[in-house]
Amino acid sequence: MTLAALLTAAFAVGLDQWTKFLAEANLDPQEPVRILGGLVYLSLTWNSGAAFSLGTGYTWIFTIIASAVVVFLVFLSRRIAYPAWAVAIGLVLGGAAGNLVDRYFREPGFAHGHVVDFISAFKPFGEAFPIFNIADSALCCGVVLIVLLELTGHGFSPESRRAAKDEQDAKAEAA
Repeated sequence: MTLAALLTAAFAVGLDQWTKFLAEANLDPQEPVRILGGLVYLSLTWNSGAAFSLGTGYTWIFTIIASAVVVFLVFLSRRIAYPAWAVAIGLVLGGAAGNLVDRYFREPGFAHGHVVDFISAFKPFGEAFPIFNIADSALCCGVVLIVLLELTGHGFSPESRRAAKDEQDAKAEAA
């Protein structure tokens, strides 16, 4: 399962970096591209902050936090027992790592880099919803999958699944 999580993460990072390369090579920051009938606009921008451009003056802090998250998820991936969790952890890891690559290696400098964002939903320039990228999407999808797995009793560990089953059995006996 570790390999599945790491391959999922590698795919997410690769797709993220490739699309960012294409965005920077082909998009003009002043001229958004309307696609899918205006459902999506490609609006190139660089974000020095966190989600929703929060904390724009603290790029180095986000770099430290994201580095710690990536290291933690790599170690956590060694304990994955179920395929759905491999995908979920892989998506979160890939999303965090994709943006971390930008933080380390993009302008204005090492560990202070700005994240490339270019997908704007409903209106250009993030007017209706914050601009995001593939790494952000992978991270959000992974978190949603983790929440769904937990809420449906498909916990991370065999112990958590046993506890959920025991709780269900106790409720069934009481009814």
